[in-house]
Amino acid sequence: MDEEIPVDVGLIYEGERIRKSNMYVDLAGPKSKGAELLIVAPPEEVEDGKVEVVGPDIDAMEEGGRYPLGIFIKVAGEKLEEDLEGVFERRIHDFSNYVQGFMHLNSRDIIWCRVSKDSAKKGLKLYHVGKALIKLYKSEFDVIEKMQVTFYTDEKAVDEHIARAREVYEKRDAKAAALKDEEVDVFYGCLLCQSFAPTHVCAITPSRTSGCGAISWFEGRAAVKVDPNGPIFEIPKGEVLDPIKGEYSGINEVIREKSNGAIERVYLHSIFDYPHTSCGCFEAIAFYIPEVDGIGIVHRDFQGVTPFGIPFSTMAGQVGGGVQSQGFLGIGIAYLRSPKFLQADGGWQRIVWMPSQLKERVRDAIPEEMYDKIATELEASDLESLKEFLKQKQHPVLERLAEEEAEEEAAEEETREQEAQPVATLPELTLPAQGMPVAGSPSEFTITFKNAKIYAEKVIIRRKG
Repeated sequence: MDEEIPVDVGLIYEGERIRKSNMYVDLAGPKSKGAELLIVAPPEEVEDGKVEVVGPDIDAMEEGGRYPLGIFIKVAGEKLEEDLEGVFERRIHDFSNYVQGFMHLNSRDIIWCRVSKDSAKKGLKLYHVGKALIKLYKSEFDVIEKMQVTFYTDEKAVDEHIARAREVYEKRDAKAAALKDEEVDVFYGCLLCQSFAPTHVCAITPSRTSGCGAISWFEGRAAVKVDPNGPIFEIPKGEVLDPIKGEYSGINEVIREKSNGAIERVYLHSIFDYPHTSCGCFEAIAFYIPEVDGIGIVHRDFQGVTPFGIPFSTMAGQVGGGVQSQGFLGIGIAYLRSPKFLQADGGWQRIVWMPSQLKERVRDAIPEEMYDKIATELEASDLESLKEFLKQKQHPVLERLAEEEAEEEAAEEETREQEAQPVATLPELTLPAQGMPVAGSPSEFTITFKNAKIYAEKVIIRRKG
């Protein structure tokens, strides 16, 4: 692609996985920290072509090490608008993965990058990744007239960058939350992650942002304007098949087509029956806890274990890859603030557990009467302690459990009564008893039962002849 970049750059490397055995360094990820941010800036604030690395570059890092990472991109152009920021920001994932030996996963403040030993040996640096990004962006989007890239690996600089990025994320999410599904005639779909999850198609509506959290309905609309043939596209709304579960004929039809028939139906607001698929870039997972008939939520930053005794990483393997997993759903954090949040399953009234950090982060979205009823890892680290907490706080799921137990008891009682019913009630029944060993009796006699009730586990009737 360019003589100054020491490795190949191209679409053929998209989807390349760098395993631990071939890893030179880890950047950001679950055991470190990081964030990416792209903003539209005035032309005078963008130095076109500039790439800066604040902190050690790859050649100054120790093999096998783990480092924080911040990616900050500024773009300028006469036709650019703020709604495009999230769309362009999400393309960091695609274009970074075009660089041989550089792996990029996830988005926003949950990014995870790796550099391979082979590419590090060839001299690949973050500086080169930045140069590649500028060339790829400007060749794909002619509306970008100027662009500069800054990488942060210095810990203090990364912390400042994360804080700045989160302020921008919150602003974008707040704008998206003001619009409702009922107020629009078209939704949007995204195929950006199909290189990693071939059957995953992300449906984006005003009430449900993308699973990665990076693309809202507004950003989907802006993306289609500047790149009508790109990976983000319009989905005709179609007929509302179920307003509570969030099923639309338009979404079903498009997802069936784009997943090559692998996925036929999707509920936008439920984790049961036909939950939305995920690629692996989701910010959090909603998961069903059958022992309490409630739903837990765990986000990617949580390093502990859920009440099931497993961490986020293990659960993520059940959810990603573009499959529909009953009782599991990959979601963006912004969806927790949606008025339609899991409304088919009871919404916040059904949430029983979430990490304390996430609970505090979305405190404004949790109904006041529910906040203290939702356990965190501080109150419940396993199923038994979770049950005790819910009983102590009189969580609404207890009513559901009581109703279900009553229904089960009634059903069991009915079954017992049915099992105890005689298969025949007769005023008198006479049976031949030939061959029965009765002492002192003639070889042939009859036994007569009066007012008989006959019980049997099985009745077999055979036709003779």
